[in-house]
Amino acid sequence: MDFYQLLHLKQRRWQRVIAASSAVLVLVSFVYLIVGEVILLPWDSLSHFEWRLLLDLRLPRLLAAAVVGASLAVSGAALQVLLGNALAEPGVLGISGGASLAMVIVLFVLPISPPPLVFMLAAMAGAILFTLLLVSMARVMRLSTARLLLVGVALGILSSAAITWASYFSDELSLRQLMYWLMGSIGGTTWAHHWVTLLMLPPLLWLTAQGKKLDKLMIGEVHAAQLGIDVAQLRWQLIVATAILVGGAVSLGGVIAFVGLVVPHLLRIAFGSENRYLLPLSALLGATLVVMADIIARMALSSAELPLGVVTTTLGAPVFIWMLVKNHDAS
Repeated sequence: MDFYQLLHLKQRRWQRVIAASSAVLVLVSFVYLIVGEVILLPWDSLSHFEWRLLLDLRLPRLLAAAVVGASLAVSGAALQVLLGNALAEPGVLGISGGASLAMVIVLFVLPISPPPLVFMLAAMAGAILFTLLLVSMARVMRLSTARLLLVGVALGILSSAAITWASYFSDELSLRQLMYWLMGSIGGTTWAHHWVTLLMLPPLLWLTAQGKKLDKLMIGEVHAAQLGIDVAQLRWQLIVATAILVGGAVSLGGVIAFVGLVVPHLLRIAFGSENRYLLPLSALLGATLVVMADIIARMALSSAELPLGVVTTTLGAPVFIWMLVKNHDAS
């Protein structure tokens, strides 16, 4: 078997995995719409209340979970290439914390309750600021993987501390509700919030289609430039697209950690690092993971609903520790 036959077989393998992942996402989404306090069986005749439950509550929530999961997974995959760091992820690097902090600052600064558009813009601005800070420090100071992770964790801790101080000194019910939402929750999502989704879809689709450029960037900036890639322009495009996706994900569902870390990293271990296939597959599996996590959040307790971020952190933290240990052993 020659090289081209092996390459063709590998491409077919990627395509089969993408097709299977698409089918799994459809199946999980179907289960998501059925289960809950009220079971909606498709072969039964639904009442007016059940139709309203399906169309006005579960369907917009399902769409939010899928978009947030896909955005975080693709952003994580892009950041790992951009920073040359297999452990890069919006939550671990503090980018999600920057978006959250910006939203809390807006809530304090404005004298009236801000509309969702203002929250969205604030989240994107905070995500862009933290992303620029990390990229600049990584390039200028030539930070190692361990030091970059420590800087990201420190930025996340600082933003969490600022949010906690703001919550402590505030009597506003809206801020306390915001604190619960920042733990990760899409429970209050309605169709009115999905204008954010419309803003997120163009950068999500664009970023998913940048796999060939990212493959060239992975071999080094000098070689990528020799292959015709405008490295500086691509870097800024990736930063802006990632910031929009992270800001939109935070504005829709709060801080949902480890999705952007676990999904692309495990896919690289299992199937390889071809970003033209890895990015769309990350989007599919990221969406599937968050949809499944939200099913657990809804169904785990009979009298309450778990924060979605708690579920994803519980699932992702052990994997993150394993990845740290593995990288330490490899070094």
